[in-house]
Amino acid sequence: MLERLRAMLIKEFIQVFRDPRMRIVLFVLPALQTVIFGYAVDMDVKNIPTAIMDRDNSSESRELTDIISSSGHFRITRRIDNDSQARNLLDRGTVRVVLTIEHGFSQQLARGENVTVQALMDGSDSNTAGVVMGYLGRFSNDYNSRLQLRFIQRHQGGTLRTGRVELASRAWFNENLESPPFYVPAVITNILFVITMLLSSLAIVREKEIGTMEQVIVTPIRKREFILGKTLPFVLIGYIDVALISLVGTLVFHVPVRGSLGLLFLATTLFLMSALGIGLLISTVSRTQQQAMMSAFFVIFPAMLLSGFAFPIENMPLAVQWLTLANPLRYYMVIVRGIFLKGVGLTILWPHMAALTVIGLAVLLVAVERFRKTIA
Repeated sequence: MLERLRAMLIKEFIQVFRDPRMRIVLFVLPALQTVIFGYAVDMDVKNIPTAIMDRDNSSESRELTDIISSSGHFRITRRIDNDSQARNLLDRGTVRVVLTIEHGFSQQLARGENVTVQALMDGSDSNTAGVVMGYLGRFSNDYNSRLQLRFIQRHQGGTLRTGRVELASRAWFNENLESPPFYVPAVITNILFVITMLLSSLAIVREKEIGTMEQVIVTPIRKREFILGKTLPFVLIGYIDVALISLVGTLVFHVPVRGSLGLLFLATTLFLMSALGIGLLISTVSRTQQQAMMSAFFVIFPAMLLSGFAFPIENMPLAVQWLTLANPLRYYMVIVRGIFLKGVGLTILWPHMAALTVIGLAVLLVAVERFRKTIA
C-alpha cells in the first residue's frame, strides 16, 4: 500500500509543480496577499477629511472646532462659506463630513439657549458614518461639560471643586485596538480555504478532462489510496502556507502567536479535511475544470462572508446564524484568532475543533461515496 501511495504522491507533486507559475501561486501569492490585505483591510476610522463652515467665527465656535480637529479622528481640509460648496465636496467625495456653525452660535450659548450644529455626512459608507456620528456625539458632550463648568464657576465665583467619575478601561488581547491583529489571522484562514479548495476541486475533474482517469483506475491502486494520494499533497501545501503566512503576519504586522503552534497545525488538519472534502465533492460532480472553478467560487464567497471574518455572526438573522453552523470557516476563524491573540488551548477550543472534525468527516465520506459512484 505504501509503495502505491508513494507513487501516487510523486505523480501528484509532479503534476502540481510542473508549471513554475503554480509554485508562485501556491507559495508567493499567499504571502503577498497577506501583506496587501493586512494593510488594506483597516476598519479604523481616523483622519476623516472634514470641511468646516463657521458662520459665527467666534471664540466659542473656534474652540469647538479645535476640540474636533485635535482629536486625531478628524482632519479639517477645507473651510467653506456656502451650502453649494458643501454639496460639491460631498458629491466629489473630497470630504466625508461638513460641520456648519450658524450665526449667533456664541450669543445663544451666552443666553443659555440650546444651539444646533449641523453635521452633514457621506452616508454611502454607513459603517464610517455611524462611527463618525459616535465621535461627534462624544465631542459634543465634552464641549457641553466645559460650558456647564464655566457657567457654574462664573456664577458661584472662585474655583469649583467637584469630583469626577473616570472610567479606567483596558482592552485585553489587542491592547491598542488595532486592525491587523484582528484581520491578519482571518486573512490566513481565508487564503488557506481558497487555495486548498480550488486545488482539490480541480484534482479529479482534471484527470477526467485530459483522459487519464481510466489509466489510473486500471492500475492496482485502491480507491482510498487514490483519495489519499489526491489530498495529502494539498495537506502538505496547506501546512507550508500556514507557516509562511503566520511568519509574514508576525514579522510584518507584529501579530503575536501566544498559543501553541502544535495546536494550530492540529486545527489546520481538521479544517483541511473540510476544505479538501468540499473541493473533492465539487470535483466529482463537475464535468470540466471550468465548471469546478465556478462551483468552488459559488461556495467560497458565502463561506467567507458568513464566517465572522468582518461581520459578527451574532448580528446576523437567526436563520443565517443556524446556517453558519455548517460553515467550517466559522470554527477555524475562532480557533486561529484564539491561538494567535488569546493564547488559549484545547480546554477552550475543543468545541470548535469537535465541530470541524464532524463536518470534515461528513464531507469527506460524502465525497468518497460520490467518487465511487463516479468511477463505478
